[in-house]
Amino acid sequence: MKYFYHCNTPIGIVTLASDGECLTALWFEAQKNYASGLSSNAQYSDLPIFMKTAEWLEYYFHGTPPEEMPPIKFIGTPFQIAVWKALLKIPYGHTTTYKAISNEVARAMLRPAMSAQAVGGAIGRNPISIIVPCHRVIGSNGKLTGYAGGLERKLYLLQHEGRTIL
Repeated sequence: MKYFYHCNTPIGIVTLASDGECLTALWFEAQKNYASGLSSNAQYSDLPIFMKTAEWLEYYFHGTPPEEMPPIKFIGTPFQIAVWKALLKIPYGHTTTYKAISNEVARAMLRPAMSAQAVGGAIGRNPISIIVPCHRVIGSNGKLTGYAGGLERKLYLLQHEGRTIL
């Protein structure tokens, strides 16, 4: 990741990262794994990908689910990438569970089962918050569980999308 950009949102400043063409990360300030993988000589830039992402975020936070997401590029292990791709299938305003994601990833990897804890670990390392909607994953009991950006942000995002969480 060679480039970065800061963007204001209703739930704090986010840092965007890019390889020059695709969005590779979106982090909240001080979140777990903040700036993981960002080159020490990365340059601040207003690349077109950052402007497209800022526009996407503006639509999202104004209550209009964006139709087209900015181009993204996952940087991770094959297992992490499989999990993050499964997150992209969770529709706006819906939630799913770690168990459901683990079942989907197991099917995609042609395995009989997959550890929900391993999936939870990969979800926790999702580098593209909000756009890759890890906030839509909740516990099997319907309760909020971890979120690298903080549970208060996870709750805000779910409520923003019209979800009521216990």
